[in-house]
Amino acid sequence: MADMTGRVHSLQSLGTVDGPGVRFVVFLQGCPLRCGCCHNPDTWDFDGGEPYTVEDLMQRIRRCRAYFGEKGGVTVSGGEPLMQSAFVTELFSACRRENINTCLDTSGAIMNESVRRLLTVTDRVLLDVKYPTEEGYRAHVGCSQQMPLALLQAANELRIPVTLRQVTIPTLTDNAESVEFLLSLREKYACVDGIELLPFRKICQVKYDQMGLPFPFGHLPEPDRETMERLNGLVNQ
Repeated sequence: MADMTGRVHSLQSLGTVDGPGVRFVVFLQGCPLRCGCCHNPDTWDFDGGEPYTVEDLMQRIRRCRAYFGEKGGVTVSGGEPLMQSAFVTELFSACRRENINTCLDTSGAIMNESVRRLLTVTDRVLLDVKYPTEEGYRAHVGCSQQMPLALLQAANELRIPVTLRQVTIPTLTDNAESVEFLLSLREKYACVDGIELLPFRKICQVKYDQMGLPFPFGHLPEPDRETMERLNGLVNQ
C-alpha cells in the first residue's frame, strides 16, 4: 500500500546515531508518553507534522541509498512510531523488497497484534528502557514498565536483534541499579546484543520555552564525563 499515509515530524537524510551505519531517519509525529527527559515535545501532538505516503518516503530513501553501505538503512523513530504501526509496517515492507535494512527506535509504549506484525519486517529494534522500576515508569513516563518488556519478549520470540538504550539522568538513572537492570535483561533475552547509555541533555529547554511548557527535568544537571565512564564501565565489564 504505497499510498498509505502517515504523519511525519521530520526527516534526517544521513543519521549516524540511530542504528547501525549511516541511516535515513524518519521521525514520526505523535506520542502518548510524557517522559520527564523528552527532547522533542513538538512531536507529542498527533495532529501535527506533515502527511507522507510510503512512496513519498521511498523516493527520498532511494536517493540516499548509496550512502548506506553494508550496515546502514532506514530507521523510524518519533514521537512514538508504534502509534502508527500499520504505516511503519508498509514502509518497512517496501524497504525489505528493495533489500534496505530496517530499524525501529521505540519506547515500547504499546504492544498488540499490529505491533507484532511490524516486528516481523523489522531488522533491529532500538528499545528505550527508561527506568529499572515500575514506580519510575509511573512517575516519569506515563505507562507501565510491562509495555516495553512485552515488546522485548515479542522481539525475542521473533529473534530480532535488540539494542537496549537508556538516558542517564542524574539522581534517577545514574546508578548501578539502572545498569544492573539492563544487564539482567541482556542475560534473560538472547535477542539483546547491545546496551547504550545516552547522557541526559538540556538543549531541548528552548523548545519547552517556545511552547510555553515547563521542562520537568529542567532543574536536573547533565551527567559529567566521569559518571558516564563509570556506568559504561559497568556495562562493558
